[in-house]
Order: sequence, then C-alpha cells, then structure tokens
Amino acid sequence: MSEQQQARGAATPRRVVVAGAGMAGVQTAVALREQGFTGTVTLIGAEPHQPYDRPPLSKAVLLGKAEDSAFDVDFEALGIELRLGCEVAGVRPADHELDTESGPVPYDVLVVATGAEPVRLPGTEGVPGVHLLRTLDDAERLRPVLARQHDIVVVGAGWIGAEFATAAREAGCAVTVVEAADRPLTGSLPAEVALPMAAWYADSGAVLRTHARVAHIEPGVVVLDDGSRLPADAVVVGVGARPATRWLAGSGITLGAWGEVVADDRLRTSAPDVYAVGDCASFPSGRYGERLLVHHWDNALQGPRTVAANIVGEAPAAYDPVPYFWSEQFGRFVQYAGHHAIADSTVWRGDPSGPAWAVCWLRGNRLVALLAVGRPRDLAQGRRLIEAGATMDPGLLADPARPLKSATA
Repeated sequence: MSEQQQARGAATPRRVVVAGAGMAGVQTAVALREQGFTGTVTLIGAEPHQPYDRPPLSKAVLLGKAEDSAFDVDFEALGIELRLGCEVAGVRPADHELDTESGPVPYDVLVVATGAEPVRLPGTEGVPGVHLLRTLDDAERLRPVLARQHDIVVVGAGWIGAEFATAAREAGCAVTVVEAADRPLTGSLPAEVALPMAAWYADSGAVLRTHARVAHIEPGVVVLDDGSRLPADAVVVGVGARPATRWLAGSGITLGAWGEVVADDRLRTSAPDVYAVGDCASFPSGRYGERLLVHHWDNALQGPRTVAANIVGEAPAAYDPVPYFWSEQFGRFVQYAGHHAIADSTVWRGDPSGPAWAVCWLRGNRLVALLAVGRPRDLAQGRRLIEAGATMDPGLLADPARPLKSATA
C-alpha cells in the first residue's frame, strides 16, 4: 500500500464516489451504509433511468411482462446521492477528482463499477434494424419487434444470444442464430459439454447455423460469408462484451489484456484510494491460482461487500469467490459454479440428451466446477463442496441418483 493510502486510511474517508449505477455500483453504495459508513456516498450513472437490474431485460422486460427492473432500494432513506444521466469522462488520481460531463467530482475514495459494454459487429453502425441487448432502452426498442413476430437473426450463440432467442421464440418470432464457431457457447464451455446444447435450438423451433460468419448486413438481410442471404426484419448482435473502461485512458490506472481494471485481492486498483468491482475488474484467485475476469451477475453482487469492508476498514477482507451464474434458455434452467479451466478430469451425471444432467470438473479428486441443467440441488450442494475444497469419489459422483454431497471421498 502506498504512503498516501496509509495516510488516508488513518481516518475514515468522508466522501465515496461510485462510478457506475448497475448492480455492482448500487450494491457498493448499499453495502457501505450496511457496514456503518456515515460519510457522503454519491452514485453516478450514465443512463437517465432509475438504477435497474439487467437479467430481466432478456426475459420479463423484453416480453412485456414487466415495465422495468428497477432496484428496490430507497436511495434517499439511505442517504445515497444519485447523479443519473451523467457520463464519466476520466479520473485524476493525484487530484482525487473524477471528471464527468457535468464537471469534476472530488472524492476521498472512488469505486469504479462501470461494468461492461457489448461488442458491436463491425460495419453495422447506423444500419437500420440492428440491435444490441444491454440496456433498458435496448429492451424497450426490441419489445415491439417481438410483439410483431418478425423474422429475427441473432448473431452469436453465447449466453445472451440463447436467452434472446428463447424470448423471441416464446413471442412467436421465426429465429435463426448464426455462430462463427462449430457450437454454441464456444468461449464458455468445452466442446463435449456445449455440443449437446445445440439440439436445444431445434427443439424450440429456432434454426442454429454454425461455422457461419456474417459478411455484412443490409436493411432486411444478413449476408453470410458463403453468400447465403437470411431475411431479417431485425438483427440482434450478441458477440460478447468488454469492460467499459475506455474512459480510464491516461489515468495511470493499470488495465489488463481485456481492458479490465487490474485489482488486487481486496479489489484495490494501482491508484491510491481507487477500487474496482464487477464486470470491469479482474482479481487474483487464490482458490484457482490465476486472475479471473467474471462477467456475471453474482460477481457484481458479492464483490461490493468486500469493497465496502475495505473502505470502512474495520476488518480488511480478501475477495476469492466461487464464481456462479445461471441462465434460462429453451425451457431449461442452466447453472454453473466454479472455474473449470484448471480441471484435469470430467465426470458426467446423467444423460446430456435428457432434460436434467450435470457435469463435474475435478482437479485430482477435488471438485473445482460444476454445470447443472435442471438439477438445482446438484448446483447448491456442489457450490458448497467447491467452497470447502472437498475431494470426491469419481465413481460415486457419476451416479446421478446419489446426492452429490454423499459422493465425497
């Protein structure tokens, strides 16, 4: 820790400014109050809307079952100042000032929680009918498209592509999903796990085209690199997201290979009195022995508690969670816990062609990750076993009728 941080840490900070009003930002502000912080808390958000949760955007909000997904937080009662519709433009750590489009904002402690932004498909800027799905405004633009039951092409068979295709099919749209790789979820799961999921598209009435690259998009048509022309009243692009950190250029704050803020195990950045949390930050995992960049809701929920504890300073806390996420797609509830990249063996529980199954990843005989499809009990038990560093008996683990907690070695 720098001398400046030590000096400032001797007294409780008076002003905490949180840049970003998504899940990570809101939860940081709330956690500060819950942990007894009595100074000023200012929450700055780029969007004009009351802060909201993102998962419902691809489900209830998109289908018109809910108008919005605003957080149930009484910011006024908690003494949290909201500055909405305010873009952050930079930060000057030496001056302890955050630059915004409305002018500089001084801070004692700054929390960077600006999340991630969707990757745009090159050449689609300004093409009518091309959509992203990240914000409430995106969902509101897409809702009438689904209501009119248009022909829709989804570019990308990742998590967001699958969730949007699910909603579009539920709305009665004709859906074609194009994926450049040979399977869905290519960046997230090994081939043997992701390939069985390809059948889910056809089961729902959607068309999945793999090895399909978009050459360009014209109004009403998606042209693939093999010359195929797919009719498309609307195109939804879901080809990934990147940390929303371009505004930090020139700040001196260290960024990683993906543009994420490089944080330490207490979620402190390289700049004094600046923390980073959520989709925009990576952190070192002692549990997994490598740096993790986790773009999922649970990380944005859990990390703020660590940030708040370290700002308040009574009990310094390290951040080393078991990553967790879930997805609803094509009538299936998919959950994942852990980090399978370090595994050296895989154990299946159940038949992946069936409605309920799970995959367990082991390093040695220690459970390090689990994917559960329609088996929430496996996930709940498996998450606790991963946290405990439990060793498993692979033979017992392979029996889907046996509770996972009773398959320990």
